[in-house]
Formats: sequence, C-alpha cells, structure tokens
Amino acid sequence: MPFVQRDADGQIVAVSQVPTDGMAVIAADDPDLQDFLGQMGAEARQISATDQDFVRVLEDVVELLIGRGVILFTDLPASAQEKMLHRQALRSNLPGSLNLLGDD
Repeated sequence: MPFVQRDADGQIVAVSQVPTDGMAVIAADDPDLQDFLGQMGAEARQISATDQDFVRVLEDVVELLIGRGVILFTDLPASAQEKMLHRQALRSNLPGSLNLLGDD
C-alpha cells in the first residue's frame, strides 16, 4: 500500500512505500495518486526527450573542437572515441544522410 503526504490544500506532494510521519495510507488506484504519478511521469518524459537532442549538441561541440584543432580525437578516452565512431557510422547509414565533407 502506498503512503502519501498532502499539502494544506490537500494536494499530494510526496509518495512513499514506507510510512513516515505525516503520511497517510492511500489506495493504489486512488485518482489523486494516479494524477500525481502521471504528472511525475510527464516531467520525466520531458527531460528524457531532451536528452537525445542534448547528446547531439555535445557531439557537435566535440566535433567542432576537433575540427578547429582545439583538441585531438586521440585526446578523448578510448571509450568515447569508440562511441563517437559508432554513432558516426550509424548516422552515415541513415537514409538521406549527406557526406559533404568526405572522410578526411
């Protein structure tokens, strides 16, 4: 059974599997609990959805730094080099991908 803590307006502000001071037991199918969990899930999905875009930004920054000679590809840890090469290979195999700069 889940336990919840509510604010002064009666809105759920915390959920726990173990009871602590100020928490009350609630049915797992309670609509208030389902709404609270749904909101938490939506926020997590929003953050997760931006992760892929942010990884691409970081990848572009690393490639820019390498292209300008600020860092060398070989300066990166071996695991980072492998991951970058793997992603580049995957992207080059995507339909519609362009290779305007060649493999130099």
